[in-house]
Amino acid sequence: MPHAVRYRVSMSRPHSHLLEVEATFPEGHDVLHAMLPVWTPGSYLVREFARHVQDMAASGPDGAPLTVGRVDKRTWRVQAGGRAVTLRYRVYANELTVRTSHLDGTHAFFNGACVFLYTEATRDLEHHVTVDAPPGWRAFCALGQREDAFIARDYDTLVDSPFEVGPHTPLTFTAAGVPHEVVVWGDTVSDAERLCSDLQRICEAQARLYGGLPVPRYLFLVYLTDKGRGGLEHQASTALLFPRAGLSSSRGWEDLLTLAAHEYFHLWNIKRVKPRALVPFDYSQENYTSLLWAFEGSTAYYDNLFVRRAGLMSAQRYVTRLGETLTTLHSTPGRRVQTLAEASLVSWVKHYRPDEHSPNSAISYYLKGEVVSALLDLEIRRATGDVKSLDDVMRLLWQRYGDGSGVPEEGVEAAASEVAGTDLTPFFDRALRTTEELDYSVFSHVGLEPSFRPRESANDKGGTPPPKGKAGEVRAKGWLGLTTKGSSTVALVLEGSPAQEAGLYVEDDVVALDGWKVDGAGLLGRCEDRRPGETVRVTVFRRDRLLEVPVVLGQKPAEVVWLSRVERPTDAQKAAFQAWLGAPWDEAPGPS
Repeated sequence: MPHAVRYRVSMSRPHSHLLEVEATFPEGHDVLHAMLPVWTPGSYLVREFARHVQDMAASGPDGAPLTVGRVDKRTWRVQAGGRAVTLRYRVYANELTVRTSHLDGTHAFFNGACVFLYTEATRDLEHHVTVDAPPGWRAFCALGQREDAFIARDYDTLVDSPFEVGPHTPLTFTAAGVPHEVVVWGDTVSDAERLCSDLQRICEAQARLYGGLPVPRYLFLVYLTDKGRGGLEHQASTALLFPRAGLSSSRGWEDLLTLAAHEYFHLWNIKRVKPRALVPFDYSQENYTSLLWAFEGSTAYYDNLFVRRAGLMSAQRYVTRLGETLTTLHSTPGRRVQTLAEASLVSWVKHYRPDEHSPNSAISYYLKGEVVSALLDLEIRRATGDVKSLDDVMRLLWQRYGDGSGVPEEGVEAAASEVAGTDLTPFFDRALRTTEELDYSVFSHVGLEPSFRPRESANDKGGTPPPKGKAGEVRAKGWLGLTTKGSSTVALVLEGSPAQEAGLYVEDDVVALDGWKVDGAGLLGRCEDRRPGETVRVTVFRRDRLLEVPVVLGQKPAEVVWLSRVERPTDAQKAAFQAWLGAPWDEAPGPS
């Protein structure tokens, strides 16, 4: 029998949240060093998964115990003497995110990086997993099966194939000739038929871009919770965490579809076409690349676009959502501090470790990367007379690097310039390597122009013009430059804002304005009723001390963005708009 690494995962006491694992490594090691990754691909943060491992024991092929000792935070050493070694250990699994593992009385979900020890010498061997499930439960994974085991061709594939175990009945559909399963935990989907139909349309729209799917089957794992939203891509599956309440509204349903579209597009963009800096993965430490803007930001651009291409979002709604993204960008002072290339490079310590100062000092490579990808798409369309687009860049990268060899750091820029037929270095220099404001003039190619206005309320996401009756409003509103959390606690003080200049701090508890009791929302609303230049007295508790802070109000900034259609579009602009969004310029706008 060929050598393989073999695991058995049991869950005999699910209420303990402890997964019971056996890992058997084949003979050949004089000294066995078994390790656990410190991070999982797709989530660029060192998470120290080994902290959840306990009760480590080792034995030889005859069952006799062997001495096992811990070398460092993630490594165990066994004097194997050339014999096969079985390690038995337990993993505490009580963190329900797409990046970690969770076991309770209803199910088990586990990512390989959290659970499966490995050795560098055996990474390229087959890895077999047998799951001992409680009665009535079954295991779901995108890996193929042989007899009672799931088979991964190597350790990297195993780590990229999460498991869900529970009493589930999967939903099924076929897209582009490939079978798909949807396993839902946490609640039932009231309209399962609609979910499968919508996902099928999105999957097929993406398959059309690349001429087919790169997998023989695909698995959606959907976790419906009280709160939280996120996804993690894998080679032939994805895990999606989504608030169950969101499924009851049209906007929430749309958001679930964009999340699914995002992770599905990663089948190509990061799973197979990936930065060369991630080839091979180094599970022991951070893997640095400046290209995350292209692999996550471009995917964020395409997630809305594919929901639109699938006919599940109107062209006007798409334009509105793009305006919302622009609004978020312009509401983040960190865009003037951190370049997009740097945001990609230091995601390990910035994006995934946010604090109260992060909006002032950093920019998300998802957020700005999405905007830059939209502008790049339009730049290519303008340069080629709408003959080529960002789609052609994606196909070119797939053609050249889809074998997993990795895209060099300059590879995306080179491919884009090649497709555009012109040197796009000036575009990339400004967008990636400076903190200058982006050049939005290319929106005119499709007959759009950005407009700016102040935010109407804390819930104003942008993307739309001022409410009817307020379009001509010119009265300047007073502005503090902070946000609150809970009822009255300061959550963020914006860089250069009146609140910062006056000395209001994060975690101050707001008590009163000008001597009158007020909560957080009332504080901001009453300041907007005042005029810029007026002085207000903000009373706060700072720790346990009562303070009164005088603040000279500024003018509320015009940071909300919407994209309006030009008044007199040319035929060329109309044609470009239709080529971009697949809808006639004169089509009646859909819901926004």
